[in-house]
Amino acid sequence: MGVGSKRVESFSESPETAISVPAAVSLPSSEGVAALPGMEIHRVCLPPDRTTLQKLGNRVSEIFFPDDPLHRFKNQTAFQKLILGVQYFFPIFDWASEYSLGLFRSDIVSGITIASLAIPQGISYAKLANLPPIVGLYSSFVPPLIYSLLGSSRHLAVGPVSIASLVMGSMLSASVSFTDEPILYLKLAFTSTFFAGIFQSTLGFLRLGFLIDFLSKATLIGFMAGAAVIVSLQQLKGLFGIAHFTTSMQFVPVIASVIRRRDEWSWQTIVMGIVFLLVLLTARHISARRPKLFWVSAAAPLTSVIISTILVFFLRSKAHGITTIGHLPKGVNPPSTNMLYFSGPFIALAIKTGIITGVLSLTEGIAVGRTFAALNNYQVDGNKEMMAIGLMNIIGSCSSCFVTTGSFSRSAVNYNAGAKTTVSNIVMASTVLVTLLFLMPLFHYTPNFILAAIIITAVIGLIDYQAALRLWKVDKLDFVACLCSFVGVLFISVPLGLTIAIGVSVFKILLHVTRPNTLLLGNIPGTHIYQSMNRHREALRVQSFLVLAIESPIYFANSTYLQERILRWVREEEEWIKTNNGSMLRCLILDMTAVTAVDTSGIETILEVKKMLGKRMIKLVLVNPVGSVVEKLYKSDALESFGADELYMTIGEAVYDISSQWKPKV
Repeated sequence: MGVGSKRVESFSESPETAISVPAAVSLPSSEGVAALPGMEIHRVCLPPDRTTLQKLGNRVSEIFFPDDPLHRFKNQTAFQKLILGVQYFFPIFDWASEYSLGLFRSDIVSGITIASLAIPQGISYAKLANLPPIVGLYSSFVPPLIYSLLGSSRHLAVGPVSIASLVMGSMLSASVSFTDEPILYLKLAFTSTFFAGIFQSTLGFLRLGFLIDFLSKATLIGFMAGAAVIVSLQQLKGLFGIAHFTTSMQFVPVIASVIRRRDEWSWQTIVMGIVFLLVLLTARHISARRPKLFWVSAAAPLTSVIISTILVFFLRSKAHGITTIGHLPKGVNPPSTNMLYFSGPFIALAIKTGIITGVLSLTEGIAVGRTFAALNNYQVDGNKEMMAIGLMNIIGSCSSCFVTTGSFSRSAVNYNAGAKTTVSNIVMASTVLVTLLFLMPLFHYTPNFILAAIIITAVIGLIDYQAALRLWKVDKLDFVACLCSFVGVLFISVPLGLTIAIGVSVFKILLHVTRPNTLLLGNIPGTHIYQSMNRHREALRVQSFLVLAIESPIYFANSTYLQERILRWVREEEEWIKTNNGSMLRCLILDMTAVTAVDTSGIETILEVKKMLGKRMIKLVLVNPVGSVVEKLYKSDALESFGADELYMTIGEAVYDISSQWKPKV
């Protein structure tokens, strides 16, 4: 046979059938190889030489500045750089010059619409955090104003959210009674908000947003579902009119408390609460089925508050079992700087609560902002959002606010109502201001059952069973993380459930890192393409070659595993050859395309494998190592152990060139 000819020998119809490669009488010259159609041998070369400082700068840039935030400042005058700098830190100045009356009309409609949702939710979520209801309204006034100046999302509606409120309430109340020590509890809430803001803004300033990615989507799905169930069960206190209820946030104690306090149930509260809950759920269902009717679910909470308040006012002499909010003070946010708690036995609790609520609120806020940005074809800078949300909470903690972020439900209403810019947050805050100044006495007879119904309606949407089913279909380990998070929150506690969930997520990362995939590759007949034999049934073994792909960096955490796994592949291949009377294994090819990095342990592993294979008369060949890997192999002198015929650009070239050096079979 000529050097350029090909011959395929099939031993069976299975995907493990072997094919023979072209053999040459002698090593072909470089000219001869180059002349072969479609098979020119390319040699692996070192990357351009760079100083250590250049490498460090490039690596730091890739880690912390993947979006190149300074690209707008290139080739600009000093004055233009100043303007761009102001616009970068205060996005409102970026679009303010183009703002028009038409945009304002859209923003004012959406702002008033989300205010109708924000007012009852603010009061409800404050009670969820075991705080005075007025604090919820304070938190719906100042933070949206701060975000409108600093935020980069046009549709994010800012205010208290259920998950962060629940976590803050459960963590603080576990150590401090909000009924026995209300002032201390309030101080810890404001201090936790302050530390949440410090943590968030620091992450943004140092561009460390990737740290919150450890809270995987699977973890959040389970966590939010578990929290939604606990929150809903806790609202049975208000829905049933129970006066003495457990402060525990676990499933069993809550259910036990509901049953044990049957003598406190108020039938008037139960009837009216269930009726209004059904109304709110129906409104939510209508808006979900018909997005153009978004205003139905948006207006339902405030409408329900008004109607229920009027009913209770007129029935107050007959329905003594119905509890109400009571007196709410008029006026804007009082300063709370003097209430920040920086020393004492509970400072560690405040810091821990701040960090956990800060992570949760950041995750929700950025996810919501990016969701609506994608729908409108613009980008949200994650690090700028962290700084905006962080500064919003720092300033909020000094003005009687607790932790706030972007709310999905309010942002969805904001988007559907036609919001164009963050002016909708200013309109919402202005509406809340009017409420604080003039309308607070109207909430005196607002019943607690309506707040419970509003919370249940809001959090029930967090139970995404369809997403959990998708996790089961796509990734069983993700489903386990989701389930652990759900069960942990439901039966242990909210903070510990979150810790368990993060632990499972980190375990998953470690599992992928320490036990990377290795694949057996085969040749697609008639091509130079090599693909996984497990995935492509038409892929065929190449006689005398074992082709493996490693899908991970090689470093200290997985080097021992990879060494053992590669030798096992060799042993299994030799057993297959013996069973199928194939040709002796003479070469192991490692496809290094996905090996993005290697450390000293990884280099030692490669050399050790080469040495062990050499004793068995098997050649080790590396294919397509990336520049950084080649550079490290070169600087460690490991490349001296590899000949010119042991480094190739593609598997096809390696197979052809090596096989052409072997003597033809007789």
